[in-house]
Amino acid sequence: MADWLDIAPWALTAGSLILLSVQAGLNRRRIQQLETRFRERLETVGRELHATSSGSMGVGQRVIACERSLHELRAAVDEMRQNDPLRISYDEASRLVDLGADIDDLMNTCGISRPEAELVSALRRSQVA
Repeated sequence: MADWLDIAPWALTAGSLILLSVQAGLNRRRIQQLETRFRERLETVGRELHATSSGSMGVGQRVIACERSLHELRAAVDEMRQNDPLRISYDEASRLVDLGADIDDLMNTCGISRPEAELVSALRRSQVA
């Protein structure tokens, strides 16, 4: 019994060291598994981010192209409005109504029909009133 009591602390120490070694090995394996899963997840997120940014760049380029087209169309419409001979006639007729011209004067001066002259006259007078 005395031998057992002399050996017990050493046996307990050795047993504790063995258990600590086993636990350290298990922890090391678990950490490696977590690192592997982390790397895989990081690669997946990286691929998703790349795909998203590539898609965003494509959409951005399309938006820029649409904005250019819209700008060109607006410029074309503005030019058409400015060069429209009927618009110039109506603007002139509206100005003449402000100066007191009657319907016959509008027809002769601006080259518009009687119903158009009556309409311009009525619209301009309603705006002034």
